Amino acid sequence: MVKINEVSNFQSANTNDINIVFSTIQGLYSALDNPRENSLTEDDFRDIKLVLISDEAHHINVDTRQGRGLGSEDLPEVRSWEGAVEKIFRANSNNILVEFTATVDFEDENLAKKYLPRLIFDYPLKEFRKDGYSKEVKVLQADLPSFERALQAILLSQYRQKLFESHRKQVKPVVLFKSKKIEESKAFAAEFSERLRKLEVAELEALKAKTSDPVLVRMFNYFDEKKISLENLIGELQDSFSDEKLLTVNSGEEIEDKQIAINTLEDINNQYRAIFAVNMLNEGWDVLNLFDIVRLYDSRDSRSNKVGTTTMSEAQLIGRGARYCPFLIDDSQLKSQRKYDEDLGNELRVCEELYYHSLYNPKYIQELTMALKEIGIIAKSTLQKELSLKDSFKANNLYKVGHIFLNSRVKYSRDDIDSLDVSLISQRHKVELESGFSKSTSVFDDDIKLAIGVEKKSKDYQLIDFGIPIIIKAIHRIDFYRFSNLKKFLPKLTSINELVTSPKYLGLVKLEIVGLKNEVENLSVNQKLKIATEILLKLSSIISSDKIEFKGTREFTPHMIKSVFTDKTLNFSLDEDSDKQFSKSMINLAEATSTYHLDLSSRDWYVYNDCYGTSEEKLLIKFIDKKYDDLKRKYSDAFLIRNERHFQLYSFSDGRPLEPDFVLYLVGKDDVDTLHYQVFIEPKGGHLLKADEWKEQFLIELHQTSRIEQLFENKKYIVWGMPFFNSEQRTAEFEESFDELIRQ
Repeated sequence: MVKINEVSNFQSANTNDINIVFSTIQGLYSALDNPRENSLTEDDFRDIKLVLISDEAHHINVDTRQGRGLGSEDLPEVRSWEGAVEKIFRANSNNILVEFTATVDFEDENLAKKYLPRLIFDYPLKEFRKDGYSKEVKVLQADLPSFERALQAILLSQYRQKLFESHRKQVKPVVLFKSKKIEESKAFAAEFSERLRKLEVAELEALKAKTSDPVLVRMFNYFDEKKISLENLIGELQDSFSDEKLLTVNSGEEIEDKQIAINTLEDINNQYRAIFAVNMLNEGWDVLNLFDIVRLYDSRDSRSNKVGTTTMSEAQLIGRGARYCPFLIDDSQLKSQRKYDEDLGNELRVCEELYYHSLYNPKYIQELTMALKEIGIIAKSTLQKELSLKDSFKANNLYKVGHIFLNSRVKYSRDDIDSLDVSLISQRHKVELESGFSKSTSVFDDDIKLAIGVEKKSKDYQLIDFGIPIIIKAIHRIDFYRFSNLKKFLPKLTSINELVTSPKYLGLVKLEIVGLKNEVENLSVNQKLKIATEILLKLSSIISSDKIEFKGTREFTPHMIKSVFTDKTLNFSLDEDSDKQFSKSMINLAEATSTYHLDLSSRDWYVYNDCYGTSEEKLLIKFIDKKYDDLKRKYSDAFLIRNERHFQLYSFSDGRPLEPDFVLYLVGKDDVDTLHYQVFIEPKGGHLLKADEWKEQFLIELHQTSRIEQLFENKKYIVWGMPFFNSEQRTAEFEESFDELIRQ
């Protein structure tokens, strides 16, 4: 067993343990500059190997930014924060320095020269938001005095809390009131407390009468629907935002004194609901349950269409406050990512949004929006589209009384595990050869960028192709694969030989090797061993993870079509999707080229008024259009429905959710034992065909392994899945499978 100790210095630390010193950069610099007994000194860093982990690392870049010492050996002698870190780092050639920061300006020549060669992982705020890990930011302007705008914010905060409570979630929304000066913050805190104590129904009625913003209208409608009177609402606000639940942190001293309170705002036992501050939300303060920021001043410092320093700092404040507040409504959702981007009408959407409340000032809002786009916390261009079911479909019996059959996901114990997770077997693990070094990346990574002028080739292998002796040698290099340890995670494994050869374990693991043509065709023994070792290390970390294990049921149960498929408001970020057809209308010839255009208004078999999907999705619809006459000869009804996040299916083997893009309903003509086909179809871009092989495998096996409770006499329900549709690589295969369906 290896002990981990927190120590104040390394001189008397046990060298057999892992010893950690926690320090601020100011404290580290001061300790080295003014040595004291029992504190860190330069002697601590001589003749030891050290790992330095620097958070908010932009603080140790001042000298580099100003061009001092960059690229020379003189920097460790510079008396500065950066010089102190460099001195420690260079004390031993085996030392490692790992830096984390969200603010590296690669447009700065000096910073680019220092960091581009060292960059390990670049994950900008824009990608963070695109991947759903942030709240969506809304700016709410109101031509109202400060207290009325604050009142809107705490009403929204109370509204969110009620929504969370209605779904049995203990989330306490927090409001930040931001002033420019300390005396102004203190004055407003006193005003807020006094006026809230004296709040009258007439004030809420006046605010409600002025309200036109959709979210505030929905909020007041919710209170009405739940029969929450304005009198009761005032009582709730006075209790939730009473003086003992208000926190003032205007100065450094107050922040220091209230450090525990401001850093535990998400805790159930922390009762604070509002914070009054001048310069809060600085580095290191992450409050996930912050949903409203109220700007209590109206100054701006932008000039000549350039974002000013104050406006940019406010945008960065919003960016820090926009971190997502995790919650789950059901097990099919991802806890730490947004869930309602494609369901803007969902009542819980407001629980995924941060509102920045500002006085009505169009010029300032324009500048703030520019700043928010610059840092990546809002999309540069967005578009909303209304999607509605056609009246002709709503009049059909399929909509009125028909069903969609879906499976569910259930947990199962590790005792049932008799194989590797299917995702490890079915995905193709990409490996790049560079100068004899193997680098393993996920199949979901962006395409590997090849050097200009270097012709590289990819070749598919299975791990077993490298030979059993090589795989076993790689296994012996990794402690995780001791058989006694493996049995903890794979209880039905009988031997290492079974692990290596069985299709349930490593026997079908796929590799895609990228490198020089001669290399990938003729891998050396050492290359095979390196690749096998790295892949096995990657798999070991996943096998040993503590994630909950699931499986999808083979039983498909009925759900009313009219309950599952509804009208929706879709939200598109236009600058973030590589598919040029995504978000464009299919029926509007001005938006869709002739290749993708189709007048869906005259096609009753397509149940929605339009399609805003990808190019492959539009081409699938055109394919169905060509086949529609064949379908009508065979079936009395044929309807195609696009799945706009209406439902999910779950992989039989590991319970992973998937959302087939379309479901095609086919109703037979026979009066006795009428066939009702429910066909799931997934158009897929060529770059995802390999990555999503597991989805295709699941869809294809549906009609053979799914089980359906037959609800009615003279009706036979069948669940069916198709191979991927791809207009360039899979047309013939898909058409053959489709024709087979027609021949059933």
